[in-house]
Amino acid sequence: MENQKRAAVMDLGTNTFHLLIAKQYAEGFTPILRRTEAVKLGEGGISRGIIQPAALERGIAAMQRFKALIDEYEVTAIKAVATSAVRNAANRQDFINEVQQKAGISIDLINGDQEAEYIYDGIKASGALSKETCLIMDIGGGSVEFIIGNESNIFWKQSFEIGAARLMDKFHRKDPIALPSIKEMTGFLNGKLTDLFRAALQYKPTLLVGSSGSFESFAEMIETDNSRAFDVQQTQVYDFDTDNLLNVIEWLAKSSHAQRKAKRAIIPVRVDMIVTASLLTIYIMQKLGLPDVRMSTWSLKEGVMAGLMA
Repeated sequence: MENQKRAAVMDLGTNTFHLLIAKQYAEGFTPILRRTEAVKLGEGGISRGIIQPAALERGIAAMQRFKALIDEYEVTAIKAVATSAVRNAANRQDFINEVQQKAGISIDLINGDQEAEYIYDGIKASGALSKETCLIMDIGGGSVEFIIGNESNIFWKQSFEIGAARLMDKFHRKDPIALPSIKEMTGFLNGKLTDLFRAALQYKPTLLVGSSGSFESFAEMIETDNSRAFDVQQTQVYDFDTDNLLNVIEWLAKSSHAQRKAKRAIIPVRVDMIVTASLLTIYIMQKLGLPDVRMSTWSLKEGVMAGLMA
C-alpha cells in the first residue's frame, strides 16, 4: 500500500508552528509525523499588529525546516494555514511572500470563522464529541475560538481576539500575576464575551471541550503529579477530574515563572502564557456552569487534514 496518499498540514499560530504529516486510509488518516516549533511570531509585536524582524526570520527558518521534512516524506498534498498573528499583522504580505520565496510553501490566510470550523472538524475526527451539546474552546496565542455543537452539527461559532499572548500582554505584568490584574481581566472578559453568553443561554452546552494547547499541559501536570505516565502524542481524548483541574489552575494562578519553568509538563513556549490560559479556563467553567471538562489533542491541523484527505 505504498501508493497511499500522503499529505502535510501546517498550522502557523501566534506562538507555535505545527507540522502534521499523515497518510490516508479507508476511514480517514493516520499521523506519521508531528513537529512543533516555538516560533513566537507574536513576540514584541502582537499588541501593535506587526511581526517583528527577528520573529519573521524565525518563522521563515521553521518553514524551511518543515519543507525539508515534507520533501523527505514524499508528500503529495500540502496546505499551510495562518491564523491570528499573521491575520492581524500589517506586514503579513511580507511574511507570506518570503515563505513562498525561501521555502516554496504558499500560505492560506484563514479568518476566525474558518479557523473555528477546522477546529470543530479536528475535534470531531478525534472522537471527543457525542450527542451532548458541548462548548468547544480553543485557546490560541492570538485568538480564542468558541464553538457550540455536538457530533452532528455546529450550532454557533465565533472567534475572539483574546488569545493567551494578548491577555498576558495586557494583564500579566507582575509574576505571580497580581489579584487586581485578575479582577481587571475578568471585567475585560465580561465585556468582550457577551455574544458567547447569549449563545450559551440559547443552546445550553453541558460539557466544555478544550482543544490541545494549554489543556494538554493541564492533563500532563495532573498525570505526572500523580506519578502516572502520560504521553500526549498517544492520547486523543482525555476527561478531566474536576477537582484535579481546579487544583492545577489554582497552582498556576499563584505560581512564579521559576516554578512553572521547573514543571516538565509545561513546554517552554507555554511557561508564561499558561497563566492567562488557565484563568480564562476557570472563568468560562464558572461563568457558564460547566464543571465537566474534556480535552481533545486533535484540533485545527487535524481538521484541515480531514478536509485534505476527504
